Amino acid sequence: MLDVPFWLWGAFAATVIVSLAVDLLSHRTAHVIRFKEAAAWSGLWVGLAVVFGAVVFLVLGATAGTEYTTAWLLEKSLSVDNLFVFAVIFAYFKVPRAYQHRVLFFGVIGALLFRGIFLSLGVAVVSRFTAVLFAFAAVLFYSTYKLLKDEEESFDPGKSFAVRLLRKFIPVRDEYAGAKFFVKEAGKRVATPLLAVVAAIEAADLIFAVDSVPAVLAVSDDAFIVYTSNAFAILGLRALYFMLVGLLDRFHYLSKGLAIILAFIGVKLVLQASHKMISPSIPEIPSPISLAVIIVVLAGSVILSLRRPAPAGAVERTGEETGASEIGQPSSPDAEDNPDPSDGSSGQDA
Repeated sequence: MLDVPFWLWGAFAATVIVSLAVDLLSHRTAHVIRFKEAAAWSGLWVGLAVVFGAVVFLVLGATAGTEYTTAWLLEKSLSVDNLFVFAVIFAYFKVPRAYQHRVLFFGVIGALLFRGIFLSLGVAVVSRFTAVLFAFAAVLFYSTYKLLKDEEESFDPGKSFAVRLLRKFIPVRDEYAGAKFFVKEAGKRVATPLLAVVAAIEAADLIFAVDSVPAVLAVSDDAFIVYTSNAFAILGLRALYFMLVGLLDRFHYLSKGLAIILAFIGVKLVLQASHKMISPSIPEIPSPISLAVIIVVLAGSVILSLRRPAPAGAVERTGEETGASEIGQPSSPDAEDNPDPSDGSSGQDA
């Protein structure tokens, strides 16, 4: 394990807290995030991740810096698949575009907490039971199979466990109430569909953690490396979504590229476990090679997608034709462009 100075943990925590606060204050007024604004924010998040990586290089050494960069790029690439699910969820619940950033903001906070728990447990288990790496590799190989065969499990936001659990504890009204999560109706507090959307986003992240946690643990088993790389990848997820939301279907080879990356990481896990459990003569894949493979495969899949566009009429993954849920329908057809579609309703602030 790395001997990480306390001040570096403090610098990381301060960076995350300040970044979230600045982001929240900058978007305290609901508005539609356009490409130019999203690109600027995405550049900021990438810049912060790169600067932090440089600090890791200088303080903890080249090996730790390479592992951080590899883990961050791996999580960044795997998170692209989350964007398709976000689009499906927003289409399913007919979320007005002006409120999508608010949903993703709270989704990111939940993801930071859940990933911290899962990664801490993963690091603890791997440090005590090396054989679990074989199980992690099996998970990644199965995910590779699903991606290559286009057999990914469909995600139904309205039937997710988180949404069903929410509805057991609190009623959910059918109409939005601006950017509010709760309103009072007839003296009772009820949730708006926006809270159900946050629950669906959190449920989706739990599903994706099944792939991402084993993958990042193949790069490093150090808690500092795996969590900081995940955190910076997650922080930039919202801006990346708004920047690429209109271009997602153009990158139709990206899923194949992700499948290759997952298969490669699965092989890395098997070799890593075999090296520790069977024989030290079994080679391991160094982090610089992992980093090079991820960069080459990602770049290749994006370039190939642009050079060979998907056939016209291909089924899109962004969920634009998904049926509306029984909760979350806007009060009017123009709700997406209306900053507060529920103005004039009987609901009051909770």
